[in-house]
Amino acid sequence: MKADTMKPTAPADRHDFFAFLARMQYINRWGLMRNTQPENIKEHSLDVAMLAHALVVIRNTFYGGTLDPNQAAMYGIFHDASEIFTGDMPTPVKHFNPNFKKSFHQLEDRARRKLLAMLPPELSLVYEPLFFFEEQDADYQPLIKAADRIAALIKCLEEEKSGNLEFKRAGAEHLESLRKSPLPEVIYFLDHFLPGYSLSLDELYLG
Repeated sequence: MKADTMKPTAPADRHDFFAFLARMQYINRWGLMRNTQPENIKEHSLDVAMLAHALVVIRNTFYGGTLDPNQAAMYGIFHDASEIFTGDMPTPVKHFNPNFKKSFHQLEDRARRKLLAMLPPELSLVYEPLFFFEEQDADYQPLIKAADRIAALIKCLEEEKSGNLEFKRAGAEHLESLRKSPLPEVIYFLDHFLPGYSLSLDELYLG
């Protein structure tokens, strides 16, 4: 029997888009590093969504911004959805050479298209802008990227706080990169909110 005859087929009225999204919880990040607390892409995506929302609120409140924080949060939720198919590629591997990096981005685009194809066409039109926001809402791209990097930095701080020095260098590199950000809202977050992540529960100020 040929392998392709074993592929499951779905009835015309069944769509598995959300069932696939639910499997984000099985895709772990930081695959080459020892973790005291595993992190999957579903958890990471919520962190990025909250951070992206916060960065836009800070920009709008203090720096004259006009972006929609709720829209930023939605982009954060779906920014890594393609990893359901590709997995989380470790950064050193992803940047092994420019050609590989380009090929991997193309693979990510194909994975997003594969997910969108699991929706009825009417719904696919709604979700496509969330999957390809870089092409349609370019103003949000640096904010989502910054939120993604802040989430990674927070993970590094949490691992270091647990006594795991595996993340020490990665944390220092993320912090250095973020400190050079041209976005004032990123610097504001680092100055006012990041210190709390290094504290114990008893040390946190309850207001």
